[in-house]
Amino acid sequence: MAYFITGGTGFIGRHLVALLAARGKPVYVLLRPGSRDKLAAIALAAPEQRRLIIPVEGDLDAEQLGIAADIRASLQGRIEHFFHLAALYDLNAGEAELQRANVAGTRHAIAFAQSIGAGCLHLASSIAVAGQFQGCFTEQMFAEASGLDHPYFRTKHEAEALVRDTCRIPWRIYRPGMVVGHSRTGEMDKVDGPYYFFKPLQKLRGLLPEWLPLPAWQGGYVNLVPVDFVAAAFDHLAHLPGRDGRCFHLTDPVDRRIGEVLDLFARAAHAPRLRVRLEPLLAAAAPTGQHGVAELWPAALRVMQRWLAQFGIPPSVLDLLQHPTRFDAREAQSLLAAAGIRVPALEDYAWRLWDYWERQLDPKLRRSHGLRQVVGGKTVLVTGGSSGIGRATAIKLARAGARVLVVARDPDKLASLVTEVERQGGHVQAYSCDISNPQECERFLAGLLAEHGRVDILINNAGRSIRRAVEHTFDRLHDYERLMRLNFHAAVQVTLRLLPAMLEQRAGHVVNISSIGVLGNAPRFAGYNASKAALEAFSRSAGAEFLERGVRFTVVNMPLVRTPMVKPTRLYDHLELLEAEQAADIVCRALIDRPERVTTGLGLCAQLTELAAPGLNRALMSESFSLFGEVEGADNANGTAAPPGNGAPPGSGAPLAGEIRAFASFLHGIHW
Repeated sequence: MAYFITGGTGFIGRHLVALLAARGKPVYVLLRPGSRDKLAAIALAAPEQRRLIIPVEGDLDAEQLGIAADIRASLQGRIEHFFHLAALYDLNAGEAELQRANVAGTRHAIAFAQSIGAGCLHLASSIAVAGQFQGCFTEQMFAEASGLDHPYFRTKHEAEALVRDTCRIPWRIYRPGMVVGHSRTGEMDKVDGPYYFFKPLQKLRGLLPEWLPLPAWQGGYVNLVPVDFVAAAFDHLAHLPGRDGRCFHLTDPVDRRIGEVLDLFARAAHAPRLRVRLEPLLAAAAPTGQHGVAELWPAALRVMQRWLAQFGIPPSVLDLLQHPTRFDAREAQSLLAAAGIRVPALEDYAWRLWDYWERQLDPKLRRSHGLRQVVGGKTVLVTGGSSGIGRATAIKLARAGARVLVVARDPDKLASLVTEVERQGGHVQAYSCDISNPQECERFLAGLLAEHGRVDILINNAGRSIRRAVEHTFDRLHDYERLMRLNFHAAVQVTLRLLPAMLEQRAGHVVNISSIGVLGNAPRFAGYNASKAALEAFSRSAGAEFLERGVRFTVVNMPLVRTPMVKPTRLYDHLELLEAEQAADIVCRALIDRPERVTTGLGLCAQLTELAAPGLNRALMSESFSLFGEVEGADNANGTAAPPGNGAPPGSGAPLAGEIRAFASFLHGIHW
């Protein structure tokens, strides 16, 4: 006697095939033509039984599974157990795809199993057959399912109904929970289910201390089971005598809420724990009367979908946030326990799932090629591209295959950039223009659009900085005006001119280079911070308006970078600053990830301090104002020195005082 399995190269299937082959009987595995290489993973898992694993070419979409007549004849009366695992396990798939794979595919599998006289058909169903049942769904329940509006839930229910109503040979049904990686190795084949939330947890870990408790949605129930348990349960229950016509729940006996599960993974990731449950807080604050929660829910869902999309989390995940169903699996658990097969506690293997994801599935592992994928063949405009951050960014983008355009005032520096890029085998097109002059900027933009048609990515990098205390600007309103002219008005003018073509293409990205000083409100940079804060406010408003139209806005709160703009301030000769190439890496990361904001851990800390303890932030900045006085080169735009302030540090030739150096090192990257 032998086994036959559909879906044998899938995640559950290849583990089950290895277990079946270990019983010493032939295992026939349905494969699409030309897919024999997919058996390689199974052969590695069961090398001693490799000769027992036999590929059978066919197609789940075809009658009789598309298997040749001579093969069907050779299998007649030989298949003791027929396992049907092939299905489309995807909440994001369309109705037609799900009907074809889950319903029509099951119909074809039943017909084939019957035609060859298989001893028993084993269907891999799913807890999705319960739909949105309110309460505890037992192994004996089926018709009681409710809330089957989602096509995945509905097609899994219809597939199980086909077996129950039409199958003329003995059958058994298995309903696994949400299958995750191997409990001992963490192995998983794709990002799905709870894995969608791993990237947000990773980002939290990088931004916030582990000890900081955070709020989380308590949500509905989610039932996770590791793939090794599911395969072992299939193998054992299929061979027990006298169990035909039964349904088995392969689920975790512990009913867990979504908030609890995410908190377990946060602990595994060494991220801040998600210990504060939102439902009680929201319930207490919920509006009452005519315009209550029910009216707000559709809008709240849309808001949540847009937010989750920034992390690559599909909208279908929201369907599970309030999943109300718990599952009773006492019969299956009793039968499995007798064989020593139990669901391991999620607390014991969550760290393995996280570790495997971070080493094998994390999208950032492919980031070395990510920039080329994002900008290759795209037209990118970098303002202020002749030196500093802009120059370093333009060089990296040209290397990645972008059509790079740069605009700056100095034609000699632009020519130097073009020469350097071409020497490296890239190409950049340079334009000499003072974009702070509205008329000159308009002529430049008109010519650029006439020549190139559109710009896919805009990096508003051109900027001016003036380091001067407010008390030394009482008669210098023009300082603020010229800062606003370049840092805000020019950036907005360029953006407004390029936006229509982006909207027409429903694709575009605007990256605005701001400063960490905006988050910390650094003294002596009131004019600079104000101009960059205005640009940030514009970005946030525009980003909300165009989110659904394919155009993204990103603000980069850049720390202090060693560029020609800061060179006149001799104080910075003594401090550790970011290099332009490192700053360009930050810009490239913004292009790849397309977040609303990119900042360093210190920038986020400054933002949180300003929000939660503004008095503390003001005290820090006041102390820095006293320590770091006005120095030569306070006007970074033209090198004009301002009057010395109280406590000015020595010039570039003398070492800084230990207290000053320690303060700057502790708050590395802040503008002093």
